[in-house]
Order: sequence, then structure tokens, then C-alpha cells
Amino acid sequence: MTDKSTTDEEMHRVEAVVSSLLRIGVMLSAAIILVGLLLLMFTGTSGYPGTTYPTSLTAIFSGIGEFKPYAIIMFGLFCLILTPVLRVVVSLVTFLKEKDYLYVGITAIVLIILVISFLIGTTE
Repeated sequence: MTDKSTTDEEMHRVEAVVSSLLRIGVMLSAAIILVGLLLLMFTGTSGYPGTTYPTSLTAIFSGIGEFKPYAIIMFGLFCLILTPVLRVVVSLVTFLKEKDYLYVGITAIVLIILVISFLIGTTE
């Protein structure tokens, strides 16, 4: 009976970590996007000519260094997208620690699909 109690406590801890991770990720993303929007409002320019905006991580980080509003907004969106991916990584580590190999396999497949979709999405 002690094993079940320990497992329940461990699962509660993991759920708390995942919940905090998701909450912090969303709040951080919202704050970054808000900074970009405020900068856009105060400067009156996106930092890019016409209707262009940064689409690669290199362009986003370069634009952040130059305080370009669209780059900051895009970084906030990137953080928002990254948040559930980090949740999958945390789940994978948790299932590995628990030696629950069925869920390790399922979670690894989900992570691989996410990585492939990001790679496919970056090709133009």
C-alpha cells in the first residue's frame, strides 16, 4: 500500500510541475507579445519593410537585438508554441523515470511527430 501512496504523490508532483510549466509558458509568452505590441504602438513601425516579418529563428533573434516589434511578437508566439512541446518532453522524462515503457514509446512518437512537423513547416 505504501507503493501506491508513493506513486500517487509522485504523480501529483509531476502534474504540479506540468501545470506550472504550462502556466508560466503562457504567461511569459503573453508578456513578450505584449511588449512587442506596446513597442509597435509607440514606434508606429513593425521594424520591417512593407508586410514582411521574420520567419526564421535567426531573423527573429536578430530582430530582437534591434528591438523590432514584429520580431519580439514572433518570439512570444514561438514561446507559446514551445510550451506544449516542453510538456511532452517533461512527460517523456517522467515516464522514463517510472519505467513505463509503453507511454515512453507513445510520448517519443508524439515528440518525433512534433519535431518533424516543425522541420517540414520551416521549409519554404
